[in-house]
Amino acid sequence: MTHDPQLARLGLFDARVPRYTSYPTAPHFGSDIGPSDFARWIETIPQDSAVSLYIHVPFCRRLCWFCACRTQGTTSDEPVIAYVETLKAEIALLRTHLPRGVRLSRLHWGGGTPTLLSPDLMRGLADTIFDVVPLAEDGEFSVEIDPNEIDDARLDALAASGMNRASIGVQDFDPVIQKAIGREQSYQLTRDVAERIRARGVASLNADILYGLPFQTGPRISDSVQKLLTLSPDRVALYGYAHVPWMSRRQQMIPSDEMPTPEERLSLFETARQLFLWDGYVEVGIDHFAKPEDGMAKALKAGTLRRNFQGYTDDTAPTLIGLGASSISRFPQGFAQNASATAAHTKAIRAGQFSTHRGHVFTGEDTLRARIIEALMCDFFVSRDELLRDYDVTPAAVEALFQRAAREFGDMVQVSDEGFRIPDRARPLTRMIARAFDAYDSEKAKHSSAV
Repeated sequence: MTHDPQLARLGLFDARVPRYTSYPTAPHFGSDIGPSDFARWIETIPQDSAVSLYIHVPFCRRLCWFCACRTQGTTSDEPVIAYVETLKAEIALLRTHLPRGVRLSRLHWGGGTPTLLSPDLMRGLADTIFDVVPLAEDGEFSVEIDPNEIDDARLDALAASGMNRASIGVQDFDPVIQKAIGREQSYQLTRDVAERIRARGVASLNADILYGLPFQTGPRISDSVQKLLTLSPDRVALYGYAHVPWMSRRQQMIPSDEMPTPEERLSLFETARQLFLWDGYVEVGIDHFAKPEDGMAKALKAGTLRRNFQGYTDDTAPTLIGLGASSISRFPQGFAQNASATAAHTKAIRAGQFSTHRGHVFTGEDTLRARIIEALMCDFFVSRDELLRDYDVTPAAVEALFQRAAREFGDMVQVSDEGFRIPDRARPLTRMIARAFDAYDSEKAKHSSAV
């Protein structure tokens, strides 16, 4: 497969660029945000409004080598039981600050492996959450499910608690690749779990699959994608594997000399992408696909697609509260992150305060630039009229922002009276183009000026 030579010239194959699930990105958070800020921001949530809630469970029975998430292995249930008790105490603390009538538009359990909780722990945690923040009538309760760590009793508990969307991690179905990344999970097992989820009336199924893995080739990723399509997931996240063994020690177990080249990675993505499109999926942003009737595809069409720490979402709630160790919350005022270490998080909660230890308060151009980056990541287009309508910015300042990016990327972007657009052929550069609007990026900050 041949690629536009401008992709290489503009650094696609050698640049390391954020995924922009937030702006500014987490490495730019500071230590000046603490528990009192978090509590105060919760108290400013309007009564009778909707929020999203993320619950982080940082435990796994096994540590997959490819994963760079904050997780810890456990063969015992004791630390899991203790952690759930801490979560319940954190939820009780949340109740003391949360205004009346707040409900959940989205509830997501992630990790780690939330499905290593026992059925009783699952039911108890869900009951505690919904007693404080009920799920809205059209709300969504999703859970990340490891097919290797689930059984009928736990599926029954989740379904009875209201789970109506499940997310299955696939990564790849090829046994050679699975062994190389420390995640052995057969197609038969995954298919069986998907069938058991749907048999319990769970309406929607998500799946994650990776490209850029060791030993991955065009035929191998084609085979994995076609197997995945037989499960008929409603949404698929096609993530690029980030091999950073100098940052994630467990990735040192993966053979670096078997990794595909950057050019091969792009070909792997295109191969998978075409298979999803041929099967009728709608392409959503840079790495998601959804059935036309799925809420994410509808949000894309309606112009309401958004981006948060889990990636793309059709949730438009302005507040996302993260509970559990290392969780990040987003408020209209800024970001707040809990203590990353489980012990530090638990100590704070037991002392009767939130464990917030870093974050960021929006100032200056933050919300304007955040919206520009989000619009590029979601729609590949930024509306000039929207920026002028919704933000305190002049037409000249907007034009200056657009032209600064246009000078860097030339005909790979388009500036018009309507706004700023990334054409189809330049979409592989989306994150790099978004970085042109990032005032915090170390390489760009020196070129940034106040709007």
